[in-house]
Formats: sequence, structure tokens, C-alpha cells
Amino acid sequence: MHDHPAPDGLCLPRRGFLTGVAALSALGALRASAQEPGAAVDPAVLDGPLGIPGPYPGRVIEVRKPGMITSGVRDRAAIKTALNRGMAELTGADDAVSAWRSFFEPGDVVAIKMNPVGRPLANSSTELMLEVVEGLKSAGVKTRDMFVFERYRSELIDAGMHEGVPDGIAWGGLTYGNDPSQLEIAWPDGDAVSGYDPDEYVSMNLIHRDHDPKDDRAFRSHLGTLITRKVNKVVLLPVLKDHGSAGITGALKNMSHGLVNNVARSHSSAEANVCNQFIPEVVNHPIIRKKCVLQIMDGIVGVYQGGPFARAENPHWTWENNALLLATDPVAMDRIEWDMIDAKRRQMGLAPVGAVGKLGIDAEREGFDMRQPQHVILCGYLGLGEYRPEKIEHRIVNA
Repeated sequence: MHDHPAPDGLCLPRRGFLTGVAALSALGALRASAQEPGAAVDPAVLDGPLGIPGPYPGRVIEVRKPGMITSGVRDRAAIKTALNRGMAELTGADDAVSAWRSFFEPGDVVAIKMNPVGRPLANSSTELMLEVVEGLKSAGVKTRDMFVFERYRSELIDAGMHEGVPDGIAWGGLTYGNDPSQLEIAWPDGDAVSGYDPDEYVSMNLIHRDHDPKDDRAFRSHLGTLITRKVNKVVLLPVLKDHGSAGITGALKNMSHGLVNNVARSHSSAEANVCNQFIPEVVNHPIIRKKCVLQIMDGIVGVYQGGPFARAENPHWTWENNALLLATDPVAMDRIEWDMIDAKRRQMGLAPVGAVGKLGIDAEREGFDMRQPQHVILCGYLGLGEYRPEKIEHRIVNA
């Protein structure tokens, strides 16, 4: 379950949460259901520097490497070169192996979070995943202690990502089968990846338009048991994309909508888009804050319009960007991503993501009343990372 840290760093039980939030005027609209204190631990008292925002708050390394993709074909060797340079640059280590060892060690059990939604043009690259596996191995992590996953098993398969997972590494989805309600938490026994933790969830007075307010499940988003009970660290591979409701989808949304169930309540209708509430609340869960230790954004292909999808019928909304972004701070990463997407949109004659919607600019093309990229700033207010551009160390390097 989720206790919400107060502004002074104390941990308030749920019944005291609204008082704590009132001190944060920008988050005054957030409301949490009153519940008994849960088992999750306040991240302020957990040992070690890893987690969110991690050992490098405000630092975002952008590695540019021409040839990571050419005419739709990815080059694993080029991706390896870019990733190695980025890891060393992020950590200040002399080499990539030393950089990986600063995050991981023998005995760690690590999940690799993929993002297949932008298939076929812009999803987490299999080549990048394979190089992350090699990096983990170089730090002493055994393949039997690795998992490759996405929220929906079917999306991983539809993107063909399961085909590239090396032998000996378990793969799958937190949701094993079809679940239109997004409320089921139990899936087949014996599956290494699927299932949601009945004891760890984020509760909000927010439900999907089609859910019954008398159903307690409608108010909760449960964390995957893979995250809560099976691994101690997570590496996440978000993709450089815009998003019709959240404005952008990067490191933050990859966690808020990829590690829990019951996520459609955040944008269940054009009129009720509340990503600005949902994303900060979920990412602030102490288990997510502690275990999500490294963000590697696949910016090899970017999406500036039509995201989170990148469909073959709209290839002109994507571009071959040939970059990776690395950070431990997901807020800083997404603040840079926001700027990158808006810059591309200006180049292509489109308005910024924060100005568009059915009630704003470009109404005919938009699906929600207004996009909400402000979730990045609201996450910063919660201490999840650095949102102020002048405080972000955005370092661009060539590999």
C-alpha cells in the first residue's frame, strides 16, 4: 500500500494525507482515499543512494550516434557504442563495466521494463534490451535473475519482443491474459512475471467511467508482484514519444502506466483526462521510488504526433533521431524529452504539446480536451526529480 510522504519528509498515514497535500498548492487537487497505514516503507529511511531521483539528480546524458538506425534498420553495434558511452558519462566511471557495477552486483534480481506500445515504428529496441542484458551480466547479474516484461503480455508478443529475449531469461506481462476491466490481479500460477500484489497499491478517489463506485477495486492500482516480491531493481527503457492525454510519455508514464493495473481511469474519456493526478501518485509509491534505479530512454526513433502509437500509416509523425538518453532522475529526463518533442513539433509546424486538445489548438486532430504534460512538474514538486530547466544538467555527447 502507499503512505504519502509529507512535505517535511515525514510519512503521513492515509488519513493525514490530505492535510499534507494542502501544503503543496500545486497539488491541491490531489485526493487520496483514507486507509490504514500499509506495509510499504518511507523511501526517506531506506538504505542506499539508488532509486528515484537516485545518485544523479538533475543529470541527463543524451548520447548521439548516427547509424543506430538507418532507413528503419537498427544497428546493434552502434547502439552498444552509444550505451557504453552514456553509462560512463552518467556515472563518471572510466568504462562501461565500472558504470554498470555502480548500479548492480552479483545477487541482484533485475527486471527490464520494455515499452511496446509504439510498435511497429517506435518501441523499445530489442537491440538495446540485449545490450542492457550484457551490461547486467558484466556487473555479475545472472541471466536466471533477469526478467524482461511489459504490463500486457499480449503487447510484448505482438511487438515480437519475446523473440529476442535470450535463453534463460524469463519474459512476460504483469497482465497475462485479456482483462478489459484492468481490475484482475491473479493470473496463472507458475508464471514467472504475471500477477498483481494484493497488498501493495495506490488508492485514489478516481475511477473509470465504466466502473462501479461500489467496487473497491475501482479505486486501486496494484503493483505487479514482479516488482514488489521478485526483483530488487528495475531498469526501464521508455521511448521518446508524445502522448494524446499526458502530452508526452517518457520515464514517468512508463512507470505509472507500466507497473500497476487499473490505469485507464487516468484518461477514461476525452472530458476526464487526469494524467496530471494519476502519474505523480503512482510514481511516488515507495517501492517504485526505491527499485527503479536506471532509466535508458530509447530515442533512436522519436514520435512527435500521434503518440503513444507509431503506426505504419503515419510514418511522417516519427523521425530517426539516433539518440539515447540516460538518467537516474525520471523527472529531469522527461523535462528534456518534453523540450525535444516541442522543438520537433515547432519544426513541423505544430503547437506545443501543452497547448493542444479538443478545447485548445488543433482540436480536430486531438482526442482529449487538453493534454497534460504538467505531470512532469507535479512529479518534481513531490521530490521525484528536478523539473526546473536551469537546474538540469543536460549533457549532449557524441559516440
